[in-house]
Amino acid sequence: MMEVEKVRKMKNIKPGTVVIPVLIWIMIAIMLIPMVWMLLVSFKPYESNVTDFMVMLTTKFTMENFLKILDTSRMGRWIFNSFLIAAVQSLVGILLASLAAFALSVIEFKGKKVVFFIILAGLMVPVEALIMPLFSLIISLDWMNTYAGLIMPGLAMPLAVIIFKQFYDGVPRELIEAANMDGAHIFWVWRKIFLPLSGNTTAALMIFLFIQSWNNFLWPMLVGTDSSMMTLTVALPVFQSTFSTDVTMPMTANVIASVPALIVFLVFQKQIVKGIAMTGIK
Repeated sequence: MMEVEKVRKMKNIKPGTVVIPVLIWIMIAIMLIPMVWMLLVSFKPYESNVTDFMVMLTTKFTMENFLKILDTSRMGRWIFNSFLIAAVQSLVGILLASLAAFALSVIEFKGKKVVFFIILAGLMVPVEALIMPLFSLIISLDWMNTYAGLIMPGLAMPLAVIIFKQFYDGVPRELIEAANMDGAHIFWVWRKIFLPLSGNTTAALMIFLFIQSWNNFLWPMLVGTDSSMMTLTVALPVFQSTFSTDVTMPMTANVIASVPALIVFLVFQKQIVKGIAMTGIK
């Protein structure tokens, strides 16, 4: 009887229930192998042989590469620059986007639809098309190699405005009417009602924008030409070019550069999932 039941269960198993998990694990392995290799290489002695996998495993593990990079390079400064720019852009940009979306969703004024379509058109303009006018503006303001020049252009976030407006349009208007009856100011309505309700959306967008700013390369390369104003994405290729015959030091630098963004993702991953579910971000 037991064998008959096992046969019946085997017949009831659909091919998709087996194939799909196997494919997922294969994809996970394909994505993890380069990262695991980078991590292993970073703990190997300087100029050690990392092309032979067996030789690499038998070579001793050491922390000297991390200590050497932190001691001889400006890695700390580059991490600070990247973190400051990403944090300010994500925080201030989200607040500005939330206020703009609140005005477009709640406040009635002339030309509201025109303003919304102008913001929507901002998604259709490639970033590369804006580089020259933005760069000319930065030069005229004398903002080269300054935090203002690196941060200000990234505060305009049309996608965040559209997502916030989509969420705010679904907030019951009875809440606004009740607040108005109690004499609440319009800014109080945004701060006490709309902003708390969009907590998951705000958290998800902040994390996405933080990682996007952290990985940004083109604009920091143009504006932050001085070594003290470089971000990690700009400084790492310059740093790696000095180790043309070695692999361990560049891999160590990449591991250090990956840690902050990885920590942010791991800490706020629940908010990311909730934000995606609530806003429909693809």
